[in-house]
Amino acid sequence: MDPNLVTLFLIGTMLVLLALGIWVALALMIVGFLGIALFSGAPAGAIMATTIWGQSYSWALTALPLFIWMGEILYRTSLASNMFKGLAPWLSALPGSLLHVNVASCGLFAAVSGSSAATTATIGRITIPELEKRNYDQSMIVGSLAGSATLGFLIPPSIILIVYGVAAEVSISRLFIAGVLPGLMLMLLFMGYIMAWSLFHPDRTPPPEPRMPIMERIRATAGLFPMLGLIVAVIGSIYAGFATPTEAAAVGVVGALILSGLSGSLTRTSFIESVAGATRSSCMITLILAGAAFLSVAMGFTGIPRTLAAWVGSFDLSQAELLLALTLLFIVLGCFLDGISIVVLTASVIMPMVQAAGIDLIWFGVYLVVVIEMSQITPPVGINLFILQAMTRHDLLTVAKMAFPFFLVLVLATLLLILFPQIATFLPSLMTRG
Repeated sequence: MDPNLVTLFLIGTMLVLLALGIWVALALMIVGFLGIALFSGAPAGAIMATTIWGQSYSWALTALPLFIWMGEILYRTSLASNMFKGLAPWLSALPGSLLHVNVASCGLFAAVSGSSAATTATIGRITIPELEKRNYDQSMIVGSLAGSATLGFLIPPSIILIVYGVAAEVSISRLFIAGVLPGLMLMLLFMGYIMAWSLFHPDRTPPPEPRMPIMERIRATAGLFPMLGLIVAVIGSIYAGFATPTEAAAVGVVGALILSGLSGSLTRTSFIESVAGATRSSCMITLILAGAAFLSVAMGFTGIPRTLAAWVGSFDLSQAELLLALTLLFIVLGCFLDGISIVVLTASVIMPMVQAAGIDLIWFGVYLVVVIEMSQITPPVGINLFILQAMTRHDLLTVAKMAFPFFLVLVLATLLLILFPQIATFLPSLMTRG
């Protein structure tokens, strides 16, 4: 049968299943099963069983539930409120004043949670009431938080980088290190936009906070040390080569339990809730990865990846043109799917084209995450928008409008990554030399 017709049939089936509200993982498995059963002579049931079983015991995946659990533990501690108190005295003098606390807090919490949604919920619960109390502009409160919380996808230990590393079969350690400089670049771009906005809208920016004496600022900063220590322990151990991502995740969980115990936040209830939350998230992601692995195998039997790669190759696209096409594709997909689903749905088809074009897979992972970050703040399925809608009195479209300038900042970050790939590849290249 014509591969083009097979492709259209499978894509149409996938869209129908997703529109009916079928779980992404089950939709992937159903489409994969139909692809093998209808368009090849292979035993679909046996292939499904062996593929899902093989995917379920991947060693690289062991870091995933541990990092998720670490974020769940910290989500229930007082460390986030300590971040606001510790950062505010140092950032209040900048144009935009305490709006920068949204960016810095999200960056710090992202470095121990690995989740954009957890970052949005945790930091928003602390900063929104504080900024509203000081009469900051609503659009900037919500917009800066929506944009900055996407850092949870990029700054290691990023859950989605683990998913990409498993799907693309590349080093998760190198992906983590590759995300550091782009994450810092995004923080600077967000803060730069806030400063520019405040200079052009002085009437909508409250006056700077009174400057605290230096010793009071230092005492307030002490609340940041536990979080910074945990970041150094987790990311530093990977960068120095002392630990694999899985071992570093175990260190992070132990550190999070110790910190939550010392802060008085670790109770029987909070411990059980953190385990339950991590279990739900881990099972969901693992099931999606298993379905995606089966779909990838099914695609191989149907010959669709070869046909699609040949079709794209017939256009003789340059690297820049291919990346532009992929950027538009991921932005459109981001309007309807979450980030993890985008990675696992497209990996089997996109990776051969990316490798054929000579694009570095570590760099592509960082680029992909930055583009997928946009999906967190684009309707109708932007999870950060839903969280902020629930936390504020605004409707979804209003929240999306407030986040739009920060969507454009993410577009700028993507362009900078394409023009200067060393932003993502410099630190991993040092690891290789070491």
